[in-house]
Amino acid sequence: MALANSKRESDYVTYSKNVFIPLTKICRNDCGYCAFKQSPDDPDAIILLDKEEVLATLKEAEKYGCKEALFTMGEDADTEPAVKAKLEKSGYNNMIDYIYDICKMTVEETDLLPHTNAGNFPYEDMKKLKEYNISMGMMLESSSERLMSTIAHEKSPGKDPKIRLQTIENAGKLNIAYTTGILIGIGETKEEIADSLLKIKELCDKYGHIQEVIIQNFTVSPGIEMESYEEPSLLDMVRTVAAAQLLFDEDVSVQVPPNLNYETSQIFLLCGTDDWGGVSPLSEDYVNPSSPWPTLEKLEKLTNDAGYELKERLAIYEKYINEKYIENPDLLEKTKRAQEEINNN
Repeated sequence: MALANSKRESDYVTYSKNVFIPLTKICRNDCGYCAFKQSPDDPDAIILLDKEEVLATLKEAEKYGCKEALFTMGEDADTEPAVKAKLEKSGYNNMIDYIYDICKMTVEETDLLPHTNAGNFPYEDMKKLKEYNISMGMMLESSSERLMSTIAHEKSPGKDPKIRLQTIENAGKLNIAYTTGILIGIGETKEEIADSLLKIKELCDKYGHIQEVIIQNFTVSPGIEMESYEEPSLLDMVRTVAAAQLLFDEDVSVQVPPNLNYETSQIFLLCGTDDWGGVSPLSEDYVNPSSPWPTLEKLEKLTNDAGYELKERLAIYEKYINEKYIENPDLLEKTKRAQEEINNN
């Protein structure tokens, strides 16, 4: 029985079977903990994937039964000349038009359903992307203005909490089912953790669009600027997960990434987490390249040993599968079919 989870009504722990596709790894931000960003000068840099490359990966993902196409990219990548040049060569003026076409292609030519996680977007850009995304997401990471002058965020204008909270609010105004969360262990105080969760809760209560809150722990990766920094303790994580579980109602899932917490992941189930997040049988976690996904067999064993059953879900939670959150009728029908398939398994 869960230690802190008196509100859990289900014996299930969910996950989304996805394919993780970084459309570009160029980013205007330069976070002290980032293992994702590449320089355009890197010989193996992903400047911009061609549509043909993306489609080939999506087709491969179909063979594995993936239902979620998770598209990530560096924030405002088209401010970098190398990305801008490749976009123009492909017939695009900006990243938004390119992302839109990628998501449209995914819906029309594959069995997968797009979920875009690409940092801050203005209202009109999010409105455009909604047509071919069943959900979207972005980590708040922290509401702390103070962190903007520390090693974590001093070179990352896009991590300004005012801008990120506005993006999350824009998603609410647009009725986009949204995933967000916080990153702990990057120099924040316990009070700042609490404030970050409360800021998310405020937007959740106002718009009802936040389907999931992720509690992610900073982990050291080779070569990052914060390589010598200490990772958060198990107690730090347990305390934060328990607080999030108590703060948000049963309609909002709480997740801790299993690949970042192999040895302790079951503890978080007992503290109230009810979702493992996106797990890919095909692609790596490009944000945390030194932390491979657990296999689905391993995930099921961890879940069963803790007294729960593993259940697949879509990138959009079932309560949001309606005309309000998916206005595109063709995408809505496709999503309903995918959900029915899961329910029947």
